[in-house]
Amino acid sequence: MIDNNLINFKVMGDERGSLIPFEEGKNVPFDIKRVFYIYGTQKDISRGQHSHYRSKQLLIAINGSCKVTLDNGKKRETYTLNKPNVGLFQNALIWGEMHDFSQDCILMVFSDSYYRDSDYIRDYDDFLEIVNYGDR
Repeated sequence: MIDNNLINFKVMGDERGSLIPFEEGKNVPFDIKRVFYIYGTQKDISRGQHSHYRSKQLLIAINGSCKVTLDNGKKRETYTLNKPNVGLFQNALIWGEMHDFSQDCILMVFSDSYYRDSDYIRDYDDFLEIVNYGDR
């Protein structure tokens, strides 16, 4: 498995409905600095297609489904996110691509850092150079 983890969140609730709490240091493996969500994405459009130098992320399809392909420079794995109680942890220096979105998909992402453009690696060849040979 690539340096990531699927995390199953405890669903709480009763006949009135369900609730899933997200708590940093408990069921989220980092301090939460930023939360965003992706929605309205067309089925044949990919998102992501980048890595981060330092940021860690947790991705959860809170509605609908999508696939996430993670790549550590040597191995790729594709995960289907289709349950609001299952999240995918993406560590730093892992290339990520989200794709095959269902029409109703809402993908929520927690990050351990604020947005910084300098944290992004947007070119796959640069990513391979960094993970395989270090940042020269």
